[in-house]
Amino acid sequence: MRRADDMNERYNILFITSDQQRGDCYGFEGCKVKTPHLDEMARQGTRFSACITPNLVCQPSRSSILTGLLPLTHGVADNGIDLPPEIAQRGFAGTLSAHGYHTALIGKAHFTTSHTFEPTGTPECRESSAQHGPDWNGPYMGFDHVELMLEGHNCFPPMEPPRGHHYERWYHADGRGAERTALYHKQLPPLTDATQTWNSALPLAWHNSTWIGNRTIDYLREHRTEPFCVWASFPDPHHPFDAPEPWCRLHDPDDVDVPAHRTLDLERRPWWHRASLEGVPQMANARLRAFREESSRTPVQTEAQLRHIIANYYGMISLIDHQVGRMMIALRDLGLDQNTIVIYSTDHGDWLGDHGLILKGPMAYEGLLRVGLIVQGPGVPAHQVVHEPVSTIDLPQTFCDYAGTALAQPNHSRSLRPLIEGRSDPRDFAYSEWDLRASRCGVDLALRTVRTQRHKLTLELNSGAGELYDLVNDPLEMDNRFDDDGYAKVRRELTDMVRTRPDDVLEPALPQVGMA
Repeated sequence: MRRADDMNERYNILFITSDQQRGDCYGFEGCKVKTPHLDEMARQGTRFSACITPNLVCQPSRSSILTGLLPLTHGVADNGIDLPPEIAQRGFAGTLSAHGYHTALIGKAHFTTSHTFEPTGTPECRESSAQHGPDWNGPYMGFDHVELMLEGHNCFPPMEPPRGHHYERWYHADGRGAERTALYHKQLPPLTDATQTWNSALPLAWHNSTWIGNRTIDYLREHRTEPFCVWASFPDPHHPFDAPEPWCRLHDPDDVDVPAHRTLDLERRPWWHRASLEGVPQMANARLRAFREESSRTPVQTEAQLRHIIANYYGMISLIDHQVGRMMIALRDLGLDQNTIVIYSTDHGDWLGDHGLILKGPMAYEGLLRVGLIVQGPGVPAHQVVHEPVSTIDLPQTFCDYAGTALAQPNHSRSLRPLIEGRSDPRDFAYSEWDLRASRCGVDLALRTVRTQRHKLTLELNSGAGELYDLVNDPLEMDNRFDDDGYAKVRRELTDMVRTRPDDVLEPALPQVGMA
């Protein structure tokens, strides 16, 4: 079979993402999670060991992956802010569509807000989704074709039509959706009192990870004769931690990896750590405020509870890994493996017990900031690990590079292809930013993070406070060196890196239309 470069053709792109998957939760990282297909991707391709997210939560990071712009430039500075379609159109999907590719997104998008104060009219708004009927498949945010689910996190079960989208309509098509939802909520033994955690009785065939795998394989089959770029976007292992059988039983809670340090230590941290956990969200909508207070802040868990959470988290990842294996087999069987670049990553991580924390928030510990990134395909070296600090904001320019085009300027994305192919392209640091409004945790925060191979600095610009960690000598991030005279030079160097951010912040700031 001839390779795409031999045929003077453009490479297809298969982009696969999970949601909220830590950078160390892969088998090849030494973790006890079972990821045989992702491990195979890493063996057959190139992985990045120091890749970070441009933002610590979903909507901003996903918008950056799409557009190649930093959150304060595309305007989605936090969850609950909608990405403007005209900005999205200039991202990789719109660029590749204009370059002759068929572009698609299957699964969770989360470029606009689901839980809104009022109906917004966007497809992803729960109260507006019915306006986009069963014949709607896009275009959306630059993609020619979309097959969506609303959120995919089953603390909110699939909505009954006419609300919802493609997954929800399929789930309810035979009139038995309510039966499946009852099974989803049924807790299989062994029972646990761990927060937002249970072994779900939902049959695997109806799980949204299975649906995304099936629909992506169908898409590959239907578009195998034209250049394509498809984003298969899984909503797991985002909480609730609710893997279906048998995946919920794949990892024994007694045998999972638990953090070496899993105790809250707010007295050792900058002021905003405590403020973000104890502050009251300033949000007029009582329903969404209560959800923010109760669901995004988990109670302290015992070790036994944490082990059950992690076991189910691992199971959700393993189910996605299974779908990745099915997609890779489909590429081979369809004759697409020699002209398709496959990329696997996620939007951000999860503390998963680090420093006594679970889920996500404005504390940029490695479990939340660092993400996995694997690339496999023609011309991609096998068994290669790239250690330069990079970001998932670099993905859109990378996709365009493999397609023979480029994102419109200005943008903040740098192609990873030179690093993959061994060409000189030094990277000193990667950058992440997050402006939090008081609606999230009761206080406004302006956080800026830079990570080098060895150090990580986070500044809170409003107060001048910060935290600095030596990731080589202190991988557990126990000792904040921000005010340590021995690290004054490092602090100055990393602060200068923060200041290199281009002066292109979107003004005025976009309005907040909801929570997430």
